[in-house]
Amino acid sequence: MAAGGAEEQQQQQQQRRRLGRLSALSVYRRAAGAGRLERRRRGTPLPAGGKRAKARPRRGGPGSGGPEPEAPPPPSAAAPPSRVERAKAPASGPEAKRPGGPAAGPGGPRPAGEGGGVAGLLRRLGRVEDSRQRAAELFRWLVAPVAPGEFLGRHWERAPLLVRRGDPGYYAGLFSTADFDAALRGGEVHFGTHLDVTSYAEGVRETHNPSGRALPAVVWDFYQNGCSLRLLSPQAFSPTVWQLLCILQEHFGSMAGANTYLTPPGTQGFAPHYDDIEAFVLQLEGKKHWRVYSPRTDAEMLPQFSSANLTQAELGEPVLETVLEAGDLLYFPRGFIHQGDCLPDAHSLHITVSSYQRNSWGDLLEKLLPAALQMALEEDVEYRQGLPMDYLRYMGVANSDAVDVCRTAFIEKVQGLIRKLVNYAPIDAAVDQRAKSFLHDCLPPVLTQSEKAQTVYGFPARWQDGGPRDVDILITKDTEVRLLRHGIVRLCNEEAGVMLYYTTENSRVYHKEEPKFLEIDPEYTDSIEFLLSSYPNHVRVDTLPCETLEDKISLATLLFEKGILTTKKPLVQV
Repeated sequence: MAAGGAEEQQQQQQQRRRLGRLSALSVYRRAAGAGRLERRRRGTPLPAGGKRAKARPRRGGPGSGGPEPEAPPPPSAAAPPSRVERAKAPASGPEAKRPGGPAAGPGGPRPAGEGGGVAGLLRRLGRVEDSRQRAAELFRWLVAPVAPGEFLGRHWERAPLLVRRGDPGYYAGLFSTADFDAALRGGEVHFGTHLDVTSYAEGVRETHNPSGRALPAVVWDFYQNGCSLRLLSPQAFSPTVWQLLCILQEHFGSMAGANTYLTPPGTQGFAPHYDDIEAFVLQLEGKKHWRVYSPRTDAEMLPQFSSANLTQAELGEPVLETVLEAGDLLYFPRGFIHQGDCLPDAHSLHITVSSYQRNSWGDLLEKLLPAALQMALEEDVEYRQGLPMDYLRYMGVANSDAVDVCRTAFIEKVQGLIRKLVNYAPIDAAVDQRAKSFLHDCLPPVLTQSEKAQTVYGFPARWQDGGPRDVDILITKDTEVRLLRHGIVRLCNEEAGVMLYYTTENSRVYHKEEPKFLEIDPEYTDSIEFLLSSYPNHVRVDTLPCETLEDKISLATLLFEKGILTTKKPLVQV
């Protein structure tokens, strides 16, 4: 029956072509004209909706702000043993077995009835008390069977890593073509904002985005005619992807984003290029042929921005060539050129998890050096002294080869001021500003059902019998509290006062909300630091180092109302 159905479908498609049926792709081409087709050649600018050179992975699409209970997908079957190949040459590399066999994972052996795949993994992680340990265990799962220490020492920002697991169910429940279709049917996916329709053939990269909503009939027609589909920020549509990324972001200390790519058999959707992120390619369905190339110059190693699209003639020989199958992982650092194409016999669905965009030492110094100079100008008269009256005579490019004692003295003076500038560098304050930006980038935490019951998000305030019920948040001196997650708050000393930035009211849509913060009295900073140092243990409210019991209860109540604190037991039993 399956073979007969396929033949019938093929005959129907041929009949439609004979009748002159217009596909969505042909309609787009006719309406857009040659000027609208976004042809990608090296050096051409990239419009919105195409391959982005600078923008962070977007969180487009619907999704309310604030934490929400997890909604894990169904479990998967057990899997065969794993193996790993490291990228040194196109030939296969050394192999390693995953310890404990396929049933092992973060937190030890899988309990009976726990379930496999991503659903079981997230349930197991939900029982880990410390969010830092939870994040470390998830990262261990991501690169398994390679140990995290080995990965960081040999591959991170250095070299690609290929992991062949022989386990099609390893990512089961994370995201699927059914989830892709459900997102389209939800009616909130729009071309360009949430979805890109792309193709790459004969050296030409095109984006075919119409305007408006991405209706399933139109999208799948594009796909049927050989176009690839890139769903931007699937975390806005998938609670499972959201949960995965919001845990990983704490491990990276940097925004974790994602895009999903669905490619028809025998096609390629994107030109060769390199990115400005550390990329983890998780093959979810089907298979895909990948080629990865080393950076061509030192200037392209760990770049700040992504490249324009490259031609095949610019690439050289790949350092890694492979076919990813479901359950496999491919990692490559920013700056490594890559391209993927589908084999004729299978479609491909993969998700690229990304991080470390603009998270370098240079990015920190961009914050630090202007602040250091400002402090030096305020505190040291040497920085405010005037330049020599005749310095234009012997300085400048035209005088760069001149031998002049005045020129030598000038250069030595500048070098001395730069060296002394280190003494004025507010390193901690600059790091706090980086952390402030990171918290704005963060996804809000996903709560387990037990966590929800112990936070304001599960507080049973409601309208009943003609009036509100269970409204009062009764925190007392004996209430035991702790931070919901270790990484959800950051104290920053700013000109306007002491600010406490937090993530619990962020949106799943990237930067849909402004940065969330509370201005707190300086006397409360010790209590915030106490909560941070006590995590993951609960502490009694009366142990907070505030001056009065009233202050202790007021601070705990405020933090609870913002979703920052959780209680050891629900405040109201329902």
